[in-house]
Amino acid sequence: MRLPVLLTLQAVWAGLCHAMQNYPAAWGHYDVCKSQVYTEEGLTWDYMACQPEAADMTKYLKVTLDPPNITCGDPPETYCALENPYMCNNECDASTEELAHPPELMFDFEGRNPTTFWQSSSWKKYPKPLLVNITLSWNKTIELTDDIVITFESGRPEQMVLEKSLDYGRTWQPYQFYATDCLDAFIMEPKTVQDLTQQTLLDIICTEDYSRGYVWKYDKTVRFEIKDRFALFAGPRLHNMASLYGQLDTTKNLRDFFTITDLRIKLLRPATGATMVDENNLSRYFYAISDIKVHGRCKCNLHANSCVFDKEKLTCECEHNTTGPDCGKCKKNYQGRAWSAGSYLPIPKGTANICIPNNVGPVIRLNVSSLGVANRNQAQVCNNELMRCQNGGVCHNNVRCQCPAAFTGLLCEKRRCEGEAGAAGARLRPGRTPPAPGPLLLLLPLAPALLREACWPRRSEAERQRNISKKKSTSIQAIHPTQDTGCQ
Repeated sequence: MRLPVLLTLQAVWAGLCHAMQNYPAAWGHYDVCKSQVYTEEGLTWDYMACQPEAADMTKYLKVTLDPPNITCGDPPETYCALENPYMCNNECDASTEELAHPPELMFDFEGRNPTTFWQSSSWKKYPKPLLVNITLSWNKTIELTDDIVITFESGRPEQMVLEKSLDYGRTWQPYQFYATDCLDAFIMEPKTVQDLTQQTLLDIICTEDYSRGYVWKYDKTVRFEIKDRFALFAGPRLHNMASLYGQLDTTKNLRDFFTITDLRIKLLRPATGATMVDENNLSRYFYAISDIKVHGRCKCNLHANSCVFDKEKLTCECEHNTTGPDCGKCKKNYQGRAWSAGSYLPIPKGTANICIPNNVGPVIRLNVSSLGVANRNQAQVCNNELMRCQNGGVCHNNVRCQCPAAFTGLLCEKRRCEGEAGAAGARLRPGRTPPAPGPLLLLLPLAPALLREACWPRRSEAERQRNISKKKSTSIQAIHPTQDTGCQ
């Protein structure tokens, strides 16, 4: 009975692996910056490109309105429904919490009833335009990973512009124009994101998809489509992210297109529901937004897998010997070559492009898995802080341990077994694939005993068994042994 069950499980597992191999691997989450691997020199670090997980970035922004007094309620006002000018039972009073509609309500948790929302003053100064700028600032470079979605509690505006900044609000560029009539409002031909191609992805378009229609109770959202633009390179279901990552790596304009420090929503004309504005019922015309969604991640130049929000500021927790808010420079004493951003390629681990210590000699190139430099004898091993040389070894230039004659290994953690070919043969040979991590973890507790068997085959069987029993409970010494009494 067991054999059929095992065969069934094996078939299911193989099917899952086949079905998923083009999905998660192609996505390349890049959530690990480094891991320990076995090489012919022993245990060492393998560095990889890494980035923080995507998140709801509205939790970390600062919102400002222009003009500052555009929010309703000071003085208190009564509003009429757009579809019925005689239904005027909506009140806004900034001094009463239940009736106030401050801008913070654009970013609170939705799902409650009634819905919370920000609301502007009404269009009582018509025909002067009712203009509002809503600026979202992160004081940090972020990369967009999903659609920007703005949900209106009022009718969607008849004219609107979404803008972005890459320099903390000093300069602005349009992302997209929205209008009921693009030709009339912006002298632009109406288009949709489906009209874009790989060659025109960066084009700024005007769309009428999110402004037309009077059924405003059901058509509430305005979108800036990020994923549809990703799909031009990654395919309809985003299965081929390797293609997109390749373009992001090699095309700075494309990478910058999805990168922002600030967003600005320019509301130019509110919903009127008709061709003419009813000047006798101007309290029908206003802006109200219940929710704004901005999904993205901190830009850390592929040198960090976490980003912390401390003292009202987002900062990357940099790895790869880098530093700065975006991990945009090398740490002091790690400027052996010019700083470089990490690379998404090759999928799925990318290239870390770590900063290397000063005065380590000529650098050839990074290898695929970013172990530091291609010449492994120059890869960083010790730093006198977290990775210390053992058994009297000296850390030379924060790069490599110089071991006493009786010891060897990256951290001088192993006794040298003179004249024994078995010790060298037990290591991985160049070009050989490292063992799978699962079996290695199971073998770690037995590693010292296995090494002794390779070094001293002439010891008695009883003595070897005593060594194995003694070492089973000290698995940590397989990684950082401090004393070894063998090879005597």
